[in-house]
Amino acid sequence: MSKTKQCSNCEVDFNCGDTLSSSCWCNQYPPIFELSATNDCLCPTCLHKASLIKVEEYVKQIKQKGIKYNIANKLASQSSLIPELDYYIENGFWVFTEWYHLKRGYCCNNGCRHCPYKIHNKSNLNKSN
Repeated sequence: MSKTKQCSNCEVDFNCGDTLSSSCWCNQYPPIFELSATNDCLCPTCLHKASLIKVEEYVKQIKQKGIKYNIANKLASQSSLIPELDYYIENGFWVFTEWYHLKRGYCCNNGCRHCPYKIHNKSNLNKSN
């Protein structure tokens, strides 16, 4: 049976899915938050918004410090892709975000729009792995 909690940000009531037989819906999000004694869980809307902000900050940090400081690919993997965080749809096509590529941990040499690895170029695209 799920628990009812109150969002520590907007104070709306929401269901926590953490039970003996299943884990909470929030586990699909990357483990990038530190909860404190004064903050508890966030509702789905607030957690999504906060995750977008945290991921954007992380991507900026990696751009400044360098790709060798990427630890996103070492985080526990999520069971599913999250819209806006991992991808967005443009003209019917899935476009993967920098965060998604950082989690994957390598360049696939397909010339992806948001590839943070900056190693793909025309000569690499024609090579087979």
